[in-house]
Amino acid sequence: MMAGAEADPIARAVFYAVIGCWFIFFLTFGLRARRPRIQETKRDRTAMAGLFVQAVGYFGVWFYPLQRKQFSAIVPMPRTAEIVLAVLTVALAAASVWLVDAASRQLGKQWGLAARLVEGHDLISDGPYRLVRNPIYAGMFGLLLATGLAMSRWTTLLAASAVFVAGTLIRIRSEEKLLRQAFGATFEEYARKVPALFPGIY
Repeated sequence: MMAGAEADPIARAVFYAVIGCWFIFFLTFGLRARRPRIQETKRDRTAMAGLFVQAVGYFGVWFYPLQRKQFSAIVPMPRTAEIVLAVLTVALAAASVWLVDAASRQLGKQWGLAARLVEGHDLISDGPYRLVRNPIYAGMFGLLLATGLAMSRWTTLLAASAVFVAGTLIRIRSEEKLLRQAFGATFEEYARKVPALFPGIY
């Protein structure tokens, strides 16, 4: 994208702040990916379809033709409202990166892209997992929202969000099927107490 002659300084600051959060996200993601391998005992390949759908949602907010003019507000609004939205967007991006990092650290060697069980698999319910059962996906969704607020059209953001949530639901069902098989009533009790993705909603 090329910045216009009258770039909005608030929108510019938000754009670069969100990009900075993405840099930190990829840095921490790379560090997690280099952890020692652990022996898998079971895997559900359906979750990879969900991963592909999530990637399509991310593509929507990053794809140039679907984005708005660079360094502009998502919709026309008063300056005060733009400042408030800017602060909320950057806070959402930073909190989302923190949530993904904290949740992946809590998982330790059990963390992985695939829906799987590993040797000595534990049911993690501490840290971010006390808030939602899938804090990594909640953080990834928050980062998608922040990215869309920083660079997408509002219609694109709505569509990308719907696609990402659909992919996330596929992954959650796939992964939690394995956990139910492994932990039975213990997982069911945890699932009754802790929402899957959004506190007070789902």
